[in-house]
Amino acid sequence: EKVLSEAMRRGYEYVAVTDHSQSLKIANGLTPERLRRQVDAVRKAEDLAGGVKALAGSEVDILPDGSLDMPADVLNDLDIVIGSVHSRFKMDRAEMTKRVVAAISSGRIDVLGHPTGRLIGQRGPYELDLPAVLGAAAEHGVCVEVHCFPDRLVLRDADCRAAGARGVRVSLGTDSHRVEHMGFIRLGVITARRGWLGPGDVLNTLGASELVQHLRGRRR
Repeated sequence: EKVLSEAMRRGYEYVAVTDHSQSLKIANGLTPERLRRQVDAVRKAEDLAGGVKALAGSEVDILPDGSLDMPADVLNDLDIVIGSVHSRFKMDRAEMTKRVVAAISSGRIDVLGHPTGRLIGQRGPYELDLPAVLGAAAEHGVCVEVHCFPDRLVLRDADCRAAGARGVRVSLGTDSHRVEHMGFIRLGVITARRGWLGPGDVLNTLGASELVQHLRGRRR
């Protein structure tokens, strides 16, 4: 409810709630049963949100073999699915690329989260053939995330430009753990602009009805 209230204050048409899935235990990731309960809670909260659309989703782990750590029947009930790598960061370039491309090709994710995994000052990017990943994203209609949190800021501006050149939309995500974090969206906007992207290159610029139609159309 706090997230929806902050979205109203900011004049947003919609907001997505995408907690981590079960493999990321350090973040208290949700099991399928807990995720189903959260989806119900998000949709009930939307009734009180004064017109803000609440998208019920999940940030799902991309496992080392490229599969996702959430059953397909659960994913099909979500409004939006982000797929992200959170383990085995030291896989070699070919293996990591195959892993990420498999997730993109699955038809189960809408957005590839923090595509290179870097944490500024803590961890460099994992080995990845980003042009191959962007090619797969273009082929399957998957967006790539511009992670707006200050310790990630990935995709970088040059990567945004590469995505735009291939016709791949980016999705700005704040990874907010508190409502104050929602303000980080500005950093993502700046990064996308530095990468020469315009409104048509960014998923978040769609209106609520357009976004819902887009998401439902591509995964179902």
